[in-house]
Amino acid sequence: MKSTVRKSVLLLFASTIAVSAQTQKKVQQFTLSKVLNVSAEKVWSVVGEDYGAIANSHPKILSSSYIDGSLKAEEGATRVCNFNEKGTKFLKEQMVNYNPSEMTFTNKVFQAGRFPVNPEYTRAIYKVEDLGNGKSKISFDMEFRTKPAFMGGMAKGSFKKLIKDYFIAIEHHAKTGEKVTKENFKDIKKKYS
Repeated sequence: MKSTVRKSVLLLFASTIAVSAQTQKKVQQFTLSKVLNVSAEKVWSVVGEDYGAIANSHPKILSSSYIDGSLKAEEGATRVCNFNEKGTKFLKEQMVNYNPSEMTFTNKVFQAGRFPVNPEYTRAIYKVEDLGNGKSKISFDMEFRTKPAFMGGMAKGSFKKLIKDYFIAIEHHAKTGEKVTKENFKDIKKKYS
């Protein structure tokens, strides 16, 4: 009887490890960074301090705001990012590991409306570095898992393009204060490319 129980426990343990390894294989990761011709303080103001107002510096987000009682960027702050006017295509995100002195935080997705991502496995680390002489470097280290998982490879290319465009929009907004929209982004991108 003991050997049967022991075998059952070992089989359960082995299957748990196999499922965990399989899940990890389906998590996609990438890191992008860009040197910006604007100070780290201004970039941090856009991405770290104006967390709820990401729509001002993102060409694909139509509107954004703090939610769930959040009033400012801080540990645990939450926001909603709307990608269409109806509000059916959205991401709800939370700021964790917030470290303004190091100009870094983790942005964790906790709800995805009409996006094929699994919130449990979707997060990104933002980091802004001061390079001196009015220059900075922004880094974006993302990990995500799609639903269904096999779409992960295809989604990775789209997400990378989106983040590269976001970096351009951040630089423009930090320099000029102008809101970046889907309509004006083509002209903005020409200036910074």
